Amino acid sequence: MLGTPNRDRSAERREATRREIIDAAWEVAREQGLAQLTLRDVAARVGMKAPSLYSHVDSKNAIYDAMFAQAWTECLDIMLALDEGRPSDARGTVRMYARAYFDFCVSDLARFQLMNQRTIPGFEPSPEAYAPAVLVLDGLRQRFAAIGITAQEDIDLYVAVVGGMADAQLANDPGGDRWARLFDRAVDMYLHDVGIPTDVPVTTTQEGTPP
Repeated sequence: MLGTPNRDRSAERREATRREIIDAAWEVAREQGLAQLTLRDVAARVGMKAPSLYSHVDSKNAIYDAMFAQAWTECLDIMLALDEGRPSDARGTVRMYARAYFDFCVSDLARFQLMNQRTIPGFEPSPEAYAPAVLVLDGLRQRFAAIGITAQEDIDLYVAVVGGMADAQLANDPGGDRWARLFDRAVDMYLHDVGIPTDVPVTTTQEGTPP
């Protein structure tokens, strides 16, 4: 007699609890600061004693690792979703992706710090957690190759400009728009420096779609 496989309800409950723990960790990080996160505070948010967390996460750094992976996965999803509506011109393309990343960064200080700064002593993301960050950068290289930007130093400069503008906004005018208003200007200065005029079209792959 054929039937549908039984659901692993225990695994589902464990995964739901793990998600609840990570959500609680973000709440603590946003309220008290990323480096001030403690297992005691996280446990209290989910109605546990701190030792009970160890049945779901190995350590505080394991929580940071899961948060890091989640943050970069969310960023990756945003970049991939933008591919459907990419402008036909090079400058508009770079502006769109740059602005999306900038807005993603400045909308959440704790997330930006975890993704882009070394604010937690002793924490290094695992290869698994770092994988979506690598995919974001690989996508950036592919999109830039389509408009003729291939030199690593030009990629590095772009990352510094966009990340630096986000850092300046968060550090000096959180919740405001002092650097947000200058952002397109900074991106245009970058494009001028690497020699991309306004009317350069985005090239396509052999299949006929942007890479």
